[in-house]
Order: sequence, then C-alpha cells, then structure tokens
Amino acid sequence: MSLVLTSIDRGVCTITLADEARRNALSGAMLHELLDAIDVAEAHPNVRVVVLTNQGRTFCAGADLSEQREAAPGTRPPVGLVDLLQRIRQSPKPFVGRIDGHCVAGGVGLAAVLDVAVAVRGVTFGFTEVRLGLAPAMIAVVCMAKMRRVDTQEAFLRGTRFDSDEAARMGLIAHVVAREDLDATVEDVVNDLLAGEPGAIGEIKRLLNVVPTLDTDEAFAWTAELSARLFTSSAAREGMSAYLEKRPAAWVRRLDDER
Repeated sequence: MSLVLTSIDRGVCTITLADEARRNALSGAMLHELLDAIDVAEAHPNVRVVVLTNQGRTFCAGADLSEQREAAPGTRPPVGLVDLLQRIRQSPKPFVGRIDGHCVAGGVGLAAVLDVAVAVRGVTFGFTEVRLGLAPAMIAVVCMAKMRRVDTQEAFLRGTRFDSDEAARMGLIAHVVAREDLDATVEDVVNDLLAGEPGAIGEIKRLLNVVPTLDTDEAFAWTAELSARLFTSSAAREGMSAYLEKRPAAWVRRLDDER
C-alpha cells in the first residue's frame, strides 16, 4: 500500500501523506515516496503548484520512532529528511500546505519548509524531541529561519504543545482557518500562485534562499543582476504588456478555468 498518494489536476499536484496507522511518520519508506512524488511534480510540464496535505488526524508525527529504536547505536538519522527539506526549499515550484492534522517534531519542520502553509484551527504543534532525549536538529535549519530567537528557545527547550494560532504567531505557518474554510483558503492561495509567472516564482524562491546568506553589498549586487535579467525577459515583456493593455497575462490560470 502506498504511503503517499499523488494526483495532478488543473496545474496542481496534490501530494497526500497517507500512512494513518503510523500518524504519517517520516519512515525511510515515507521519505522515499515523498521524494519520488516531488520528482513527479517537478518533471511534469503542466504542474505549476504543489499542495501537500494529509489523511487522518495527524499531518505528520515526525520521525518513525519504532524504526529509529531498532537502528544500530550511532546510526545517523535518515538523510532522506535533509533531502526532502532541501528539495522543497530549492524547488522552482511553490509548495502549499493544506494542514488538517497535528504536527509534531519533524512534522513541524515539514510544515515550516512549505512556501505557504494553511492549518486548521485547533490542530497542535510541538517540538517534543527534548522529552525523548533528542533535539530538533535538522528541522532547526528551516524553523529557525522563520522564528524569533525567544520563541525558538522556549519551544525547543520546553517541548510543550501549542495550537495553530500560536504556530502562526511564531511564523511557522501562514494562515489558520476553521476546518470548513480550509479548502477555500487553499484554493485562494493556489489561484494567486497560478496568476504568477512560473519562472518569476522560481526566481523569488531562489532569492528568498540566497539573499539572507549575503552581506549587504553582495545582496545588492546579486539582486541588481537578477532584476536586470528579469526586466529584459520575454515573460516580463508579456507581463508589462498585459498590465498596460488591461488583460490577463498569457500564463494566468484559475482552478475554475474551463481551458
């Protein structure tokens, strides 16, 4: 039975974590299937947006503890988790989270690495590693990029659970909605992403990753080169023409389009 379900419709690839029995824990098999699903999404010429969601009451429970308990002493954690987080960060396609379940430990990292995450009000989050004699090590790379230091220290050290509203305040997710509003909110986000030029979205994701690593002079030089290249692109010419002519640009799509 597949642990990850993948479907493609109207330019959107939906990847669903479907291992309810293990609360969608990040086992080696789950990680491999997720990476395969991302391969499918990135290779498909019609996919413009990727939506990551879940079956069951848990979005992702982090590492598969039963699998890790059986590992030999000194065994490194599955490198697939690093691969997964990096693939989502570095993908030129935007990843949207449709989070309809609890997020624990590595599951918080998976939610945080998504470009725009929408969670149901009332689901809980938590960096619970410290209570297992562990640390939120690899996921700290993506979580600390979004959180204030004071929030990070308390959440990592105390290991307590907190609700989705608090996760949004910390910067881990973008939106919190009632369950009945989840699909409509995700659809709004997806429609906005389908209105953006795909190449520009890819460059914006790269900009978000690169600029924080540069000093001020390097950042201005790098962004000036990017701006000049984009302003002279055929996509920008089409975008500016569409704006001046008061028409949608050629790449604009909506989920309710008939075309």
